[in-house]
Amino acid sequence: MAAPVPAVWGFVAVWEFRPKPGAEGRFQEAYGSQGLWARFFAAGEGFVATELNRDLKDPGRYLTFDFWASQAAYDHFRETHAEQYRMIDAQCEDLTAEERLIGYLERLP
Repeated sequence: MAAPVPAVWGFVAVWEFRPKPGAEGRFQEAYGSQGLWARFFAAGEGFVATELNRDLKDPGRYLTFDFWASQAAYDHFRETHAEQYRMIDAQCEDLTAEERLIGYLERLP
């Protein structure tokens, strides 16, 4: 069981995914808290954690939560690592049938 996300985050990017049939295991490996995306984000200053969650009523639906200290930290990482981001995104396209940004959220006091 993963440890709870520390209270130091101030921004979270939430994505919805539907893995391709038969790719669920590889999808979970790539998008999980120790997966390809989490390891990539870990190089960024202000990155806190990534969580992968599966919908209990719709097991083919997953949500990822990428926690950052601030939106500025997230934006800076995306800008300075844009090419690597595109490469990993292209690499993971074979795993997903659908991908949708749910939104960017800020933590309130």
